[in-house]
Order: sequence, then structure tokens, then C-alpha cells
Amino acid sequence: MRRNLMIRLKDWAASPNRKPLLLYGARQTGKTYLLTELAETMFSGEHVRFDVERDARVRAAFERDLEPSILLRRLSQIAGRVIEPGRTLLILDEVQASNRALAALKYFCEDMPQLHVAAAGSLLGVAVNRQGFSMPVGKVDTLTLRPMGFDEFLEAVGDGALIAEIRDCYEHGVACYLHEAMLERFWQYLIVGGMPEAVSTFAENGDYASVRDRQLNILDLYAADMAKYATPVESARIQDTWNSIPAQLAKENHKFQYKLVRSGGRAAVYGPAIAWLLAAGLVERCVRVSDGRLPLAMHEDASAFKIYMGDTGLLAARSELDPALATDAGYRRRIDLGGVVENHVAQAMTANGIPLRYWTSGNTAELDFVIQMPGEPVGVPVEVKSSDNTRSRSLTVYRGKYEPTQAIRLSTKNFGVENGIRSIPLYAAFCIGG
Repeated sequence: MRRNLMIRLKDWAASPNRKPLLLYGARQTGKTYLLTELAETMFSGEHVRFDVERDARVRAAFERDLEPSILLRRLSQIAGRVIEPGRTLLILDEVQASNRALAALKYFCEDMPQLHVAAAGSLLGVAVNRQGFSMPVGKVDTLTLRPMGFDEFLEAVGDGALIAEIRDCYEHGVACYLHEAMLERFWQYLIVGGMPEAVSTFAENGDYASVRDRQLNILDLYAADMAKYATPVESARIQDTWNSIPAQLAKENHKFQYKLVRSGGRAAVYGPAIAWLLAAGLVERCVRVSDGRLPLAMHEDASAFKIYMGDTGLLAARSELDPALATDAGYRRRIDLGGVVENHVAQAMTANGIPLRYWTSGNTAELDFVIQMPGEPVGVPVEVKSSDNTRSRSLTVYRGKYEPTQAIRLSTKNFGVENGIRSIPLYAAFCIGG
């Protein structure tokens, strides 16, 4: 399956100034698959991959001298083949299982820069926050692989040729002639999400039941990681926080509330659980800003935030959202899809490197997102609607107060401009900032 990150991986592999690569990403986002594909396209298949977590021999190889030539000899012996700098891609999977392996990246950078080393880990963020772990700052290049976006989903299901059409309509603000067909694909994506295994299953047979089975298996793996990489008390709090996200997003006000995690819950108790989920790449945080003037970072209130799941499909599974209802136009209006749709937009903007922020004005107005865009004098308001009912007092309040030169509304309506508000279909969220 085509992944957008492959372009940057190829650039890394071809760069004469590259450093060892650290590829972040939640479990099951496709890191190993992507690095293997990189080896096929850029190294004629010449690669050696080690699972540091599973292979005790590999961990032992890093426990003594970290001199690169010695390490390369040991790893070649374990692999049963020569690892040749400049020709072989060395992949260290689940590198967070060995602090010494992580530390060795510094020495590969300094003493053997001709060797292509790519290290990946599903819980790197969690591991480096544990006592005894040290990140080789300044000695590695970093990339993050997130779940597949809608454009990557279109490619996987055979509609990749339509991506350029959507981008063209976004750039020029003209109606998409395939609007209804793209909306149908969007509702499918909302259920399937972007975990590669789920997308592959759907592309193969279109069976939502099989997709849901894959998603539930991934959720089980996440629960196992919570138990493995945290103390029993921490694990319970992490799982309670994780399990509360559907209820958090079902409220009219999506601000995260600790009392929904557990009665009487407080930040001091559950704040570390949120930090763990963020470090593991399982959630994204959207922080409140009290002012639309730039720079928005100066107006952040870290105590008020929303939490989204990293993958909308997993949120749909965790929420027990019935695919038959969500993909049927008649039933869809009768179920609450607001939180899931907003999660999709947050996921799309995060993939494009847009910091997640929302705006409130006391208790009178709340805007889903506010973003900085080139050439704009104030934060651009972004409103999300799950249907074509696009009335909103909050957007009116924001525009009246800050007078932005543009405002964005994502909904089921086609591209266009209405009352000075730019209409963007939900399926085109991946174009914002992309």
C-alpha cells in the first residue's frame, strides 16, 4: 500500500548528510512494512532486519562494546550474512527494548555515517521517558508514521486517481463532480480508519465484520502494551483514561473531563496516564486558546484540552459504531457522529503537522479548531459538521471578534463559498496544510 511517508524515507536514504533514522509510530501503523518496502526500492532488497524485543542475541550484542565495526561484525554473525555499509539497510525493529541499541545510534552517526541504519519502535516515546533511557539528541533523524489518511485509503481501495481531482477542487474552490461518490467513500473510511491491516482487509473483501475483528485485535494489543510497559496501578489508570475517550467525545462540549474517567478523578491522578498515551502515539491532544491573535501558542491554556484517538477507525470500534448505520444516509442522521467526525479532522491535521488548538469565549462560544496559515493575520477558524446542517453561532462570534480573512467549514457540502465561509467536504480534510 502506498504511504505518503515513503517520499521522505527515500529522501533520507538518498541524502549524503543523513543520520541514523528513528521511525516513531504506534503499534500496527506499518513501520516494518514501510522500511522493508524502502529496502526493496532503494537497496535492491539488500537489508537485514532484527527484532530487538524478541531476539535476546541482538540485545546481547549491544551489551558490550558499542564501537560500530564490532557491532556490525556481531550483527552480521547473528544474521548469517555480511552487513555492508553503503549497500545494506540495517533495520532495528522495536529498538526501545534496548537502551544500549538506542545509544549505539550516536556512534553509528559519528563513526560509520556511510551505514544506513533505520531504527523503529512502537513505544519509543514511552521507553525514552523511563529511567535509564537516553535519546541520542542531534545524532538521529526522526520521522513519525501515523495511520493512513483518507488519500492513502483511496489509493488502497483503487481510487487513487481521484486524489488529484480532490486537491484541484480544494485549491480552486470548485465543486467536485464526484462529490456523492467521495462522501460514500468517506463514510466507509470513518468506519475502517487508517490502520493498514484494517484497510487491507476492507480493500480485499469490503467486509466490515472482518475489519472490526482486526480493529479489536489491535485494541487488545494496545491493552497488552499498557500492562507490559507500566506498573499495575499505572496500567489501570491508563486503560481507564483510554476507555473514557468515546464518552469524552460524545459530550456536547468535548473538553476532557477527569470525572468521566473515574468519579472524583483529578489531574494529579490521571495526568500521567494521558502523558503515557501521548508518548505511545495512541492519542492526540488539542489545547484551548483564549485568543485568536497570533501567535496562537502564546494564548494556550494547558489545563483545558480535548483528547482524540490516533485512529478514527479504532474510535469507531471502541464506540461500537454500527457500520450499517454509519454508511446508510437514512440512518446516519439519527445517530451521533459529531465526535467521530471531529476526530477524523484532528487526525488529518495532525498528519499534516498542524498543531491542534480550539477556541472558546467564556461559556458563550466554542470553535472546533483554530489554525495558523501563511499570510493570515489571525488564527483561521475551522468548524466541523457531520452533516449539511451548517448553522453555527460560535463561528459567527469568532469572525465578528477577530475578522479573519478566511474561515473554513468542513461538512458534507461540496466545495464552495457561502456567506464568506469556505466550504470544504469532510473527505478533503487531508488537503488542509498538506
